[in-house]
Amino acid sequence: MCEESLLPCEGGFIILLYMIVERFRNRDPQPVYRRFRERGRLAPEGLEYVSSWVDEKLEICFQLMEAPDIRYVNEWIAKWSDIVEFEVYSVISSKEAADRVLLDGS
Repeated sequence: MCEESLLPCEGGFIILLYMIVERFRNRDPQPVYRRFRERGRLAPEGLEYVSSWVDEKLEICFQLMEAPDIRYVNEWIAKWSDIVEFEVYSVISSKEAADRVLLDGS
């Protein structure tokens, strides 16, 4: 988990994207899928699921989530950390990265 604060912008707050790498404890996806089936994503209001992918071995899940603040992610992680190990990365789109590089490189 990490610390970050809300980023103000015109008309409200920037919605931040987070790439979350989940490693199923003991390489066992069963407890994760069981809990998801029984209780849902358990995301707090304000944390939005965008998309996810799972490796072919069913050991690692990559989730893209969005929220106005890392605290939403941390609250969600607390509900899953007994069966999942997490890495969280604040990410931007490839287009945004290219725009930043081209703007800075001019």
